[in-house]
Parts: sequence; structure tokens; C-alpha cells
Amino acid sequence: MSPLKIKKGSSKHSAYNLRPTFSDIQETHTLAVLVENEPGVLARVIGLFSGRGYNIESLTVAEIDHEGHLSRITVVTTGTPQVIEQIKAQLGRIVEVHEVHDLTVEGRSVERELALLKVNGSGEKRVEALRLADIFRAHVVDSTLESFVFQITGTPDKIDAFADLMRPLGLEEVARTGVAALARGT
Repeated sequence: MSPLKIKKGSSKHSAYNLRPTFSDIQETHTLAVLVENEPGVLARVIGLFSGRGYNIESLTVAEIDHEGHLSRITVVTTGTPQVIEQIKAQLGRIVEVHEVHDLTVEGRSVERELALLKVNGSGEKRVEALRLADIFRAHVVDSTLESFVFQITGTPDKIDAFADLMRPLGLEEVARTGVAALARGT
């Protein structure tokens, strides 16, 4: 008689899958949350993340409707699919939250970030920094004899790549806005 090829956690005669369906895979999601523009709303939304130990990788907040007193909070967070679903459900329960959209799941979206990078250097490093800035379409917004301040917009990956190339050339300081994202048109 040949050995049975039974997967761990199940049996040949079981009608149930006894293996857990939870995923351990960490995913990054961009959430757009439409909220009332009132004092304390941002603190409640962020408190939801910190109180449960969820990480926020990027956070952008701005008023989008002056007459309706609405703000848009764009949060980039990482977690298992179950954690992401739990975050969306808990955000939806906050009274001042009007809508929660998971731009990662709902379809294609446009994500952009703005960064300012201060690069110190002279001579050949200075020339190389300007050459790389041109390739990445970064703009010089301030210049002294010892340093440049570059402005770059793009995806977070593009900004990371530019910063990585500027490190050996004298990258001294970085300021980033966080991700702003919108769903693409139909």
C-alpha cells in the first residue's frame, strides 16, 4: 500500500480545511480617509494606529473642502491583509470619518511625494550631483558655494533612489512631505 500524501493540518476524510487561512505576508496599502475638519479628528485617527501598534509609513493631511469643512488624510501603512481590513473597519467606525478608501485595492492610483534634499560638496562631487539631479528631473531651489538644495517630486521609490545616489556625494539632510494619492480616472 502506498503512503498517503496528506498535507499537514488536514486529513483524507475531513470536510474542513484545518489549516489557518491567515496570511503572514506584509503588504503596504495607501488609505484615503475623508474626515470632518475639526479639532481632535486627526488625533483620533492616529490614535487608532498607535493604540493598536500599527505602523504609519507616511501621513499627509490637508483641508479639501472649505465650505464643507472636510479634510483628506492619506495614510500609507503596512500589515497583513487581516490587519489592513481591521484598520479600515475601525477607521469607518470613527464618527467624524465620512469615507475610507483603500487605493491599493480599489484600482490604479497616482501617488506622488515632494522632497527637499540638501547636498554638500565641491568640485567633481558638485558636478556629479547636478548631473544626477538633471537625470531625475530634480530642481535646484537653493545654492551656495558649499551646498545645493534640490526639490524632487515623484513616487516614494524614485525619491529613495535619488537620495541613495546623493549619499556618497554629500547628502546632509532630507525633508519629505509624505504620499499624496488619488485614484485614477475610469
